[in-house]
Amino acid sequence: MSLPAAFITVILIWSTTPLAIKWSALGVGFSFAVFMRMAIGMLLCAVLLAAFRVRVPLHRKALQAYLAGGLSMFGAMALTYWSSQFVSSGMIAVLYGLSPLITSLGAMLWLKEEALTPSKFAGMAMGMLGLLLVFRGGLGAGSAAGLLALFLAVVSQSLGLVWLKRIGDDSPPLAMTLGILVVALPLFFAAWWFADGHLPAAIPERAVAATVYLGTFGSVLGFALYYYLIKHMEAGRIALITLITPVMALMLGHGMNNETVLPQMWLGTASIVSGLCLHRWGEQWMRLLLKQA
Repeated sequence: MSLPAAFITVILIWSTTPLAIKWSALGVGFSFAVFMRMAIGMLLCAVLLAAFRVRVPLHRKALQAYLAGGLSMFGAMALTYWSSQFVSSGMIAVLYGLSPLITSLGAMLWLKEEALTPSKFAGMAMGMLGLLLVFRGGLGAGSAAGLLALFLAVVSQSLGLVWLKRIGDDSPPLAMTLGILVVALPLFFAAWWFADGHLPAAIPERAVAATVYLGTFGSVLGFALYYYLIKHMEAGRIALITLITPVMALMLGHGMNNETVLPQMWLGTASIVSGLCLHRWGEQWMRLLLKQA
């Protein structure tokens, strides 16, 4: 697949994932929906690895990466699916737009990667302002706990990425995805067993389609293409993905799921996107301005 096609595909997958999460839990409950998604994803990964004859590394670093990624995935996805009962799909995408800022902060504190420059600090401040606006616009009956759980999900995923980078395993992306799912799937099964433990009598067609879509595209193809982009594309261009997906997800949720988008949510989204831009390109803009002055 060409780089432009991979880039567009990742944007489409990440923009539609929040709405698919909402639909996948219709009539079956959040715990069963996320468990089935991960089961489908693990099965597909195993089939692809066998077809392409890719071995799954089992050395120490690889096992550490599987454990770190599995725990992070369980925390992030379990909280996201639970919160989807109370918040809109657009809200899910907007809060996940904060992940680059949280990942950067975690890398600075844990990996000592780079100092917190004024532009990065301003970007994080704008992101947090956007978060407050989103919380204000999204608060309603029962949604405060959902928003808090969703924010914790974003933190879990972001710090999980920092943890994986600290480990520094270089296993093939598809093999790493399988190893992570092998760790996470029993945890999702346990969560379903204790939260519900009953097979649904009937599964709506929309829930089936959404779960299959998430298992194949959301859990396997999306991550494989993202790793492909990281390997072959500049980081600045990849960052555009997190700027586009929240806005697209808000429009999809409003148009296809009749979700209400209040002005505070648009303002919060704009603040988060502006914060991401400032965090990523602020220093370059300052150097350019100083050069022209």
